[in-house]
Parts: sequence; structure tokens; C-alpha cells
Amino acid sequence: MKKSKGFLIGLFVALCGLTSTLEAQGNNAYWQQHVDYTMDVTMDVKNYQYTGTQKLVYTNNSPDELTRVFYHLYFNAFQPGSEMDVRLQTIPDPDRRMMNEGVSRIATLSPEEIGYLRVSQLSQDGQPVKYTEEGTILVVELNQPIPAGGKTTFDMVFEGQVPQQIRRSGRNSKEGVALSMTQWYPKMVEYDFEGWHATPYIAREFHGVWGDYDVKLTLDKKYTVGATGYLQNAQEIGHGYEAPGTKVKRQRGKTLTWHFKAPMVHDFFWGADPDYIHDVLRMEDGPTLHFLYKDNKDILENWKNLQSKTAEAMEFLSRNIGEYPYEQYSVIQGGDGGMEYAMGTLITGERSFGSLVGVMVHELAHAWFQHVLATNETKHEWMDEGFTSFISSLCMNQIMDQNKENPFEGSYNSYYRLIESGMEEPQTTHADRYDLNFAYSVAAYSKGAIFLSQLGYVIGQDKLMETLRKYYEDFKFTHPTPNDFIRTAEKVSKMELNWYLSDWTQTTKTIDYGIKEVVAEGDKTKISLERIGSMPMPIDIFVIYKDGTQETYYAPLRMMYGGKDNPYPGLERTVLPNWAWAYPTYSFELNKPLDSVKAIVIDPSQLMADVDLENNFWQASE
Repeated sequence: MKKSKGFLIGLFVALCGLTSTLEAQGNNAYWQQHVDYTMDVTMDVKNYQYTGTQKLVYTNNSPDELTRVFYHLYFNAFQPGSEMDVRLQTIPDPDRRMMNEGVSRIATLSPEEIGYLRVSQLSQDGQPVKYTEEGTILVVELNQPIPAGGKTTFDMVFEGQVPQQIRRSGRNSKEGVALSMTQWYPKMVEYDFEGWHATPYIAREFHGVWGDYDVKLTLDKKYTVGATGYLQNAQEIGHGYEAPGTKVKRQRGKTLTWHFKAPMVHDFFWGADPDYIHDVLRMEDGPTLHFLYKDNKDILENWKNLQSKTAEAMEFLSRNIGEYPYEQYSVIQGGDGGMEYAMGTLITGERSFGSLVGVMVHELAHAWFQHVLATNETKHEWMDEGFTSFISSLCMNQIMDQNKENPFEGSYNSYYRLIESGMEEPQTTHADRYDLNFAYSVAAYSKGAIFLSQLGYVIGQDKLMETLRKYYEDFKFTHPTPNDFIRTAEKVSKMELNWYLSDWTQTTKTIDYGIKEVVAEGDKTKISLERIGSMPMPIDIFVIYKDGTQETYYAPLRMMYGGKDNPYPGLERTVLPNWAWAYPTYSFELNKPLDSVKAIVIDPSQLMADVDLENNFWQASE
């Protein structure tokens, strides 16, 4: 990939801080399932085994009669010979966190170190049902079908063993955190307009059912717990959750039972350690923030300073996407990097301050893009990771005073490296089935972020931010699809944009425009442009004259049936006739002679992901 001429300038300005007053639009055809979990779990912190009961009330809001259901048994992935293990051993670029000297860490787990989830009893409305375990999926044949609009109650007894920390979940992480409890319980598989999503777990993405959780966790009283939801018995528990200035009555025995309730979420996580420090920051106009981290002198200063940055990030994201809808959020040291969950995150904590803030901001942004806007991230991972990467880049640029001309420069560079490699796959590829982790990561994070930043180039930055706020307001607490988002953008921008969604996400077409020729036409100048890449775009042209004056020209793409406002209000702009994508070349005239022109640049913002920026620039010879 050729580099940009140094002369190219970045004029991108993110318009943030606008408030949304748009009301959600109803959609009578939409439906989603609902679950109510009641769980009572006891953890043995010596052998990391636990037992539990689960009552699940399942509401079938679909128009279909259901004759069977499925549960996820995620911990079964952490066993030698599992699909996750075999995938690690066969993919050319396995996740380094899951490898040890080139060998899958799962393959070497002993029976005492593996993870498992086993169901010992399961009944439907009081009657036992037949079920079979298929790796990380439990297949349940129902005694009585669940009719459309009907409800049924499942009662379950289960047991599990927490695996050695390998991916997301586990015990005894490299940073010494005892319990990172994610994907830890039998979880009902989502059924939506596409049917069941009984996807085996191989360490990628998730899709969950919206519902209410009532969870009791019993474990050694020395352990401090952070979790999804609101602690119901804080005055019995203490550990920093009690009301300020109050005393907690000491409980007898060796254990405590923590009782959490979480309304309208699609997952439940918790972390626990006997050496957690628990700090609480109550925002004046926002949720209560909880910070749980190891009592390690090397990280204390960073974790103290992280707290005000978390509040700043919460304010930024609530202002630019929509108000955070819950009353608490927890940042907890644990896991193997950073992973988002309902009302909180697990992040590794032994980092530089900048890295610590960066991972916090990214995972916090997921509270909007995945835990309120619950896209099926197994199919549309770019909407989850990409949208999060986009908004977290803007957030970091502000709260960390980075002052970057283009906050998304890293995403563009990653995308260009993927194009150069020849390994790109369409973003419609299922998250589990990319040939390379590299291709998945760039498609999900970098190309997903560019989907938004480049859309800002197409429709205008103000319309982009308005689209994000309307999208959040219209689709929060649902499972939006790519079409839901692009239709929102069309309503806001009053342009037709399906071409953008299809070409960018469903193909590997690339963008490449060039200045083909600049010649004199009497006392005027003729500029000829060419479309070299397969993906069409509207074009901004920036012209600089030798007398120091500047102006811009804009060639809308015909199939947009509209155009954006002038992104450079300080400069005069001429709107040219639209450019139909089928024509590979396009010409227009400047009303000034050639010898007055100093330079011409296609897309000075560099927000269009043009794969060869060298031909975007023309400069008069000396």
C-alpha cells in the first residue's frame, strides 16, 4: 500500500455532544424471546467446583411452536479434544494467550484443571425431559411443545468446574485473580427470526436472550465479589457495598451468600478474589461505578487514577450515543485481556496507565454496543466490535487529550495491511469460521470501525452522530441487524445507502480513486478522475491555487439520490453532477487556467478507505 503524500491534510472533526430528542419507532413485526433466571449456586474455592439450581421461565414470543430447546454449556470447551482445542491446533495463527510454546493449553489440562458444566436433572413444568450433551450444547427434547405466545418453566440441577484461566473465564489468572466467572452457567440459546443459534463455543462471540436474573452466590466469606446486577443484601455482605457510614453485622460461618438481581440483561458474570480492593465512585449524574482490583502496590496508582477517567468516559458515551440505562457499572480485574458483560467488564490490570484507560474505554463502550444494542455478534461481529472501536477512539481522543487529526488512523492502517496480505474475507463471514484470526480481527474491529467513520464521509459527520443516537433510541434492548442500522442512517441523511452496506460488508471490493489527468482547456482547467477499485463512493475534491485561495468540489454518487452538506464550511464548494458508478471516468472543469492551479487532492479528510492514496494527489510542476 502506498503511503499518502505529506501534503495531504486531515480535516476530520467529530461532532459530539448533541442530544437526541428522537422517539423510537414501533415495529409491529418484531418479536424477541424472554427468559427469567433464578439461580442458587455454591462455590468451593478450594477445588473450584460448584453446584447450582436454576429455574428458568421461558416466554415464547415467536410465532412458532417450539418442540425442543438448547442450552450453552460453555465450560465444556476447556477440555482436551474439544472443538475449541482442535481449532487452536489447526488454525494457522492461534490466539497466543491460549498457547504455550506452540501447544494448545487446553490439550494439556489435567482432569483437575479442565472446565465442565454437567446437568444432572432437568424438568419442564415439573416433568422430566430427555436431553443430550453435544460438546458445549445441551439438546433438550420437550415433553410438551411451547406454543406461540406461551410460557414454560424449566427446573435444573447442574454442577461445574472452573477451568484454568485460558480464555475469558477461569481460575487463577496470570495476575493472580482467583475467579473470573464468565460463560459459567447453563444458558438458554437464542431463538430469533432466523431460528435457533446453537453455536458451539470455540472462543469467539455470543448471542443471548433478553431477560431478568435473580442470582445467589455462596462462597468463602473472605472473597469480595463484583457482578452483573444490583446487590440485594449489601448490609449483610459488606465488602464495600454497604451504605456509606454504616456498619455491617458480622455473619457467622465460613461463607456468605451474595444476592444479585439484574433486570433486562442478556448475560450474567462475576469475579471474585480474597485480595480485591473495592472502590466506589458515585457519579452526580450517572451510575455508581465499582472498581475491584488486586492489592498490588505496582498497580494501585493506575487503578486509582482510572476511576475519574471511567466517569469521564461514561459521560462522553452517554452524551454521544444515549444515556446508560442501568444504575451501576463495575470495572473488575480478571480474565485474559478485556471482555464486556452486562453492567461490567473483566480486564487485566497490570498495564501502563494509557493501556488501562484504553481497555476500560473499549469495554465500557460495549455496554452500549452489545449489552443494550444486542446484535447477534456471531454473525455481525463488526457491528459489535467495530462500532465499539469507533466510539472508543473518539472517546480516547477526548478524555486522554490525544488531539489526533484522524482518531481512526490505526483502524485504517490495519485494514490496509489486511488488503495487502490478500487474506481478507467478507464481513458476513460467521465469526467462528474465518480462516485466520488476523482476518477476523481486522474485519471485526478495524473494518467495522471504518464502516462508521467512512459513513461519516458519505453522509456528513453531524448526520453520522445523529444516526448513532437515533439507532440507540430506536433499537435499545432489542437485537438490531445491519439493515436496522443502515435504514436509520437513510432516514437521518435522506439518502439511499444500501449500496454502502452491501459493498462494504458483504464483499471484499476495495476503493481506489485517482486523478487521471489535469489539462488546460483554453482559459479553464479540465480535471479527469478515474474509479480504479470496484467499490464506488461519492468524491470530495480539494483544489489549492497558487495565490493561496482554496475551494472544494463534490461529486455525489448517483445511486445515493442525495448528497451531504459542505463538510468544510469555511471553503466555497461547488456541487457537481452526480457520478453513476458504472462509468469508470468522470471529468469536470475549473473556471481558472491551469497555470493558476497549485495542487488537487481527492478526499483531504482521508476518511474514505482508498487503498492507494498516491494517485489521490496532483501537484503542478515547478
